Amino acid sequence: MPDVPHTNGHSDTGDLRSVRKRQRRGSIPAWGNAPGLPAQEASGLKARTIPSAMPQSLSLVIVHLVFSTKDRQPFIGLSVRDELHAYLAEVARNTGCECFRVGGMADHVHFAIRLSRTITVAQLVESLKTPSSKWMKGQSPELCAFAWQRGYGAFSVAPGDQQVLLDYIDHQEEHHRTRTFQDEFRAFLDKYNIQYDERYVWD
Repeated sequence: MPDVPHTNGHSDTGDLRSVRKRQRRGSIPAWGNAPGLPAQEASGLKARTIPSAMPQSLSLVIVHLVFSTKDRQPFIGLSVRDELHAYLAEVARNTGCECFRVGGMADHVHFAIRLSRTITVAQLVESLKTPSSKWMKGQSPELCAFAWQRGYGAFSVAPGDQQVLLDYIDHQEEHHRTRTFQDEFRAFLDKYNIQYDERYVWD
């Protein structure tokens, strides 16, 4: 008679249980399929995809922006001033900036703006001047020669001084009872210790 393998009555059962445990463990997707187990037979918990952290670029840059009409001509009369200021504020917001205030007199404008992190001051100024110049020319035949000066002034403002700037812009008529735009602009340049050349600063 052929030799019969010796068993102790429970080792086969233990081995079978061990194999089944390994198969069940191998079918969990987070661990991968057991060798030889078809992919369609995998079942159990699904692995979660953990999203990577999203990078952020944050900024808080408040700018006091100032520029005049060409040769400081008093083009911005009362009949068009409020509409122009509203138009400029909308243009500024369309660039992604937050425009807190626009004000000024017949020959210049002031802005209180939170600069978008995706635009430079020079780009913002260009975005403001080009369409608003065209808009002004379309308001009246008398404004067909309207133009802005080529330069500008941009001054940083601390968040704690924002309200001071807003009040200053709101009271432009009061400020200019005794001083011209040139006097005002020189004062800002001196306050911020900015060197300038009188021959070119008004262009």
